[in-house]
Amino acid sequence: MTLTAPEPVAFDHSMPSPPAIARAILDGFNRHYSLFRYVAQQAKSRFEHGNWHEMRKSARERIDFYDQRVQEAVASVERNFDLAALDDDERDALWQAVKTSFIAMLTDHRQPECAETFFNSVCTKLLHREYFRNKFLFVRPGVSTEHMDSDPPSYRSYYPGAQGLRSALRQIAIDLGFACPWVDIEHDLRCVIRAVCEAHRNGSGGAALARPFDIEPDCQIHVLSNIFFRNKGAYVIGRFINGGRLMPFAVPILRNARGEIYLDTLLYSPDHIGTLFSFTRAYFLVDMEAPSAYVDFLRTLLPHKPASELYTMVGLQKQGKTLFFRDFLHHLRHSSDEFIVAPGIKGLVMTVFTLPSYPYVFKMIKDVIPHPKETDRETIMSKYQLVKLHDRVGRMADTWEYSHVTLPRRRCSPALIEELQDYCASGIEIDDDKVVLKHVYIERRMTPLNIFLQHATDAELEYAIYEYGNAIKELAAANIFPGDMLYKNFGVTRLDRVVFYDYDEIEYMTDTNFRRIPQARNEEDEMSGEVWYSVDKHDVFPEQFGPFLLGDPRIKAAMLKHHADLFTYAFWQQRKEHIRAGVMEDVFPYPPAMRFGQRFRRPAAARDAASARGRRS
Repeated sequence: MTLTAPEPVAFDHSMPSPPAIARAILDGFNRHYSLFRYVAQQAKSRFEHGNWHEMRKSARERIDFYDQRVQEAVASVERNFDLAALDDDERDALWQAVKTSFIAMLTDHRQPECAETFFNSVCTKLLHREYFRNKFLFVRPGVSTEHMDSDPPSYRSYYPGAQGLRSALRQIAIDLGFACPWVDIEHDLRCVIRAVCEAHRNGSGGAALARPFDIEPDCQIHVLSNIFFRNKGAYVIGRFINGGRLMPFAVPILRNARGEIYLDTLLYSPDHIGTLFSFTRAYFLVDMEAPSAYVDFLRTLLPHKPASELYTMVGLQKQGKTLFFRDFLHHLRHSSDEFIVAPGIKGLVMTVFTLPSYPYVFKMIKDVIPHPKETDRETIMSKYQLVKLHDRVGRMADTWEYSHVTLPRRRCSPALIEELQDYCASGIEIDDDKVVLKHVYIERRMTPLNIFLQHATDAELEYAIYEYGNAIKELAAANIFPGDMLYKNFGVTRLDRVVFYDYDEIEYMTDTNFRRIPQARNEEDEMSGEVWYSVDKHDVFPEQFGPFLLGDPRIKAAMLKHHADLFTYAFWQQRKEHIRAGVMEDVFPYPPAMRFGQRFRRPAAARDAASARGRRS
């Protein structure tokens, strides 16, 4: 581990002690990370006992741990050190010395990059914006995490050439250390081997299974030592290396109603594994002593996915936010295009703009939100926080939320400047050189579904509508009603998945009152342009979705073919009743057709016998 050489700082020893302040901040981080790991360590037991609601609850609560510990550390520094009496020169010298002391304390630390981010979070609450420079904060990392690892190591190695493939796979299953029985692990291992053979025959297993396939001297399987948990699944993450070539893999493990576990499938396509680690899904629970080692491993599997997204996906979203902003600043220095108003239909709630060379959009809440929207800034922010905390089931985009982001004014198009001044004047500061965004959401750029549908072939349109309906149904299963289901509020990702990204009208399904349209009392009611029945704030009439969504004949045909039930009261009410009854539906982060139960079926008698063996073991 290497340290950057800090500049010498002249310091008055009559002032507050820099090492003591640094220690108070580091103690705050250490408390945070110990609690973070404790939640991840509990996940294994909760999975084994099928305690899904506690699993989801702990994942949700963990998101707030970081901000809680930051507030505690800020309060500790303010309470124990007299900072208010310092003049500017004393304050400069103090905080340079605090940073130097903090770096020295990270020499043998296993999470130095996360500790630096915590330091920044605390100091930005204690210091004025003029201190937001590398002299006082970690704008650039101060400690290298290269070659860092935990003890024991972050991954285990297995050698099919020496052990035999099946023996190596069996040892992996044993080393997972589950306390509950397997349904039939030998059958599952045969399914894994059959899936590998299929991948080899089809040429779809990545470079490690390139034809002709022979066991090379370096053939080995690397498996991350700790399991990744999310919702009702446990995931074994690893890589198969052969002849210097690498195939990534992920194996989902599920639990049945009898408490037995089984391997559900083998994911080896980078696209499928990328979807597993998508920005549209909830964060994993995984115990990591050295998180940089896990992220480095994951980057060998997903080389095109930035480290910022991987840190976020393993639950370290604040570290992901730090890395994202460093990447953004790097891109700004190495590009010259202008920020522009995002193409597409303008929304009533947000001003959205983008940098064409950068695959993200920037969203700011407008100062005045016109009719017919009935909302305000605080409500909109609460909706985005709801999405941050909720299980996004692969259908809602995660966002990064920032304050006081500075953009070079010369890089902002005149049309964007005018848009910001007209609609977001209270949220910006503009001078000759810069534009400061007081509060902004940043999320990955997608093709708006309404634009995609305009230019789609018949086959592309049908698949997009099939995905759109699946997105709504999976959100409903996760207790989310989108509110405004217009196509402009959904986007199409690089992998052709449809994702929801406009959150100002979302509600919990359980807070929504689904109703049938009452029978008209008479002919005058039927002919009237006004409704003849009362409508409360949370009332929703699924029969009314049609006029807004089915105007295009091609769209109507595809929608009624795949998702006619979305326009019925029965569908929505049934989903709501399931949620109230505590039913947690399965939403798989991979195609159901890939499941071993769909591909490699066994006779019922064999399944029953295997289950009986599993219960006795």
